[in-house]
Amino acid sequence: MSNYHIKNLEEYFQVYRRSVRNPENFWEEIAEEHFLWRKKWDNVLSWDFTKPEVKWFEGAQLNITENCIDRHLVTRGDKTAILFEPNNPNEDAEHITYKELYKRVNQFANVLKDKGIKKGDRVCIYLPMIPELAISLLACARIGAIHSVVFAGFSSTALATRINDSECKMVITSDGSYRGAKTIDLKSIVDEALEDCPTITDVLVVKRIHSDITLKEGRDVWLQPLLDKASTECTAEIMNAEDPLFILYTSGSTGKPKGMLHTTAGYMVYTAYTFKNVFQYRGNDVYWCTADIGWITGHSYIVYGPLANGATTVMFEGVPSYPDYSRFWQIVEKHKVNQFYTAPTAIRALAKEGLSHVESNDLSSLKILGTVGEPINEEAWHWYDDNIGKRKSPIVDTWWQTETGGIMITPIPYSTPTKPTYATLPFIGIQPALMDAEGNEVKGNQVEGRLCIKFPWPSMARTIWGNHQRYKDTYFSSFENKYFTGDGALRDEVGYYRITGRVDDVIIVSGHNLGTAPIEDAINEHPAVAESAIVGYPHDIKGNALYGYVILKDTGESRNQENLRIEINQIITEQIGPIAKLDKIQFTQGLPKTRSGKIMRRILRKIASNDISNLGDTSTLLNPEVVQGIIDQVLV
Repeated sequence: MSNYHIKNLEEYFQVYRRSVRNPENFWEEIAEEHFLWRKKWDNVLSWDFTKPEVKWFEGAQLNITENCIDRHLVTRGDKTAILFEPNNPNEDAEHITYKELYKRVNQFANVLKDKGIKKGDRVCIYLPMIPELAISLLACARIGAIHSVVFAGFSSTALATRINDSECKMVITSDGSYRGAKTIDLKSIVDEALEDCPTITDVLVVKRIHSDITLKEGRDVWLQPLLDKASTECTAEIMNAEDPLFILYTSGSTGKPKGMLHTTAGYMVYTAYTFKNVFQYRGNDVYWCTADIGWITGHSYIVYGPLANGATTVMFEGVPSYPDYSRFWQIVEKHKVNQFYTAPTAIRALAKEGLSHVESNDLSSLKILGTVGEPINEEAWHWYDDNIGKRKSPIVDTWWQTETGGIMITPIPYSTPTKPTYATLPFIGIQPALMDAEGNEVKGNQVEGRLCIKFPWPSMARTIWGNHQRYKDTYFSSFENKYFTGDGALRDEVGYYRITGRVDDVIIVSGHNLGTAPIEDAINEHPAVAESAIVGYPHDIKGNALYGYVILKDTGESRNQENLRIEINQIITEQIGPIAKLDKIQFTQGLPKTRSGKIMRRILRKIASNDISNLGDTSTLLNPEVVQGIIDQVLV
């Protein structure tokens, strides 16, 4: 029997049992029946979490683009693969068929080859949500180059850090981007970044906003004239199963961002299989994920997962509030969207604007709703269920990470009974464990602990680019022989999982994982700042917002504090990007510290959240009097 499309709860439990009793047989069957291989594997899985080393489908050869494009040409060549909806609603949507996608990817791949890009080279992609973004990923994969997409909201400093870490040879960017009513000058951000990037030899520039930009002689060229001359045929590079496919950077709680490395075969199999089941995709459905391809959600569930299934995937350039807050729902009606996957932040922002924006549009095409990026709160869940899904379209509250490559805990729509705020059950093949602080597994139900995974799955990241020791230390050193997610979770009386949040110093703001250390490093570069500490506090729309406690040097204390706040946020914008700006900045005389000098963020979080009735024992602090000082300032 094929387990590729699960249709009810009984079948889920049957398939799940098979997948954990004999994972190798299970994944071999999925891989064999549903994908195109140039050579079959010699071994399905070898793994050792103590090293940590994981290999899936070893010895197999393939090219992921043949699975995402070529194999659909005969049966679905004229079907829309990518449906591009531009920022401006008056600009026509673009329907790119599988045949057109094949030609455009090949042309782009040939341009890359002409510029000397070859298998194993790293290519940085810094583009807005336009078709060239998806096409450039696939063009890299076509020739075996490793793509590293950097979200086009990051600053030049953040861009340069990522380019240098993986020693990219090329940047693909555009003259600029549209974001609602604004235009953003991406090219000048790239120019600034490249002042400090010695490995870059070429920059390909897409014309999008038609602004006047400077092309640097010998380095920068417009992309379109090169595409116009390029052949529409390009033989796909034959890749080994464990060859790198892409690097994607994620915020660390300490130090520089981590370049998570994903490989080819396992990632393809898992993203395709999860896409098919989590969204119950059928032949002519129109699927829309509102994420940006700069994040893992866009890689796995706008590009690779949908295209491997021959789906129609919507790419939206704009924002939910432009021209007004009905934009998402207009797009759903216009393209008759069947599956809609977005972030709780967006849902909260839209709910705040009232129902008139929703009710003016026909949402009857929707069959499945999804959420991603952070746990969804109960109020937002009910608003989404009542007003968007009309209580007939199940909500899949999906939990997963950049590191996991694909969805890990999720309901299967029309099979798993949903429960607000719960991601519910592990996906097929996923073996979660809750651990206590001493490293023991917490068995049974109605328990809480740190969420680990005790068996490898095909799409897991294999390492951190250039730093395997950091990969081991971060994910495999906390709990023996287990992958530690960094999240806490609870398991209810029926075995459903609810993610309770990060247990490290990463704060999820509007679905973006922001490490506190890089933000603090940026703030501390301000000449008037002596020290800083960042915590998250609850925010109606973003889920969490950032609260900064800042100690000034003597030189800064006489300065205008409002100007200082503006300057601090300016530094953060320059170093990391506007997504990391602080909502509140409190200047303080000191920070609560343990005797070993560690900042007690738990206390700072409580103060930021206005929860000062129970701060716990502060007597063990090096400087307990500081706490009252901070509280008094807040109360002033």
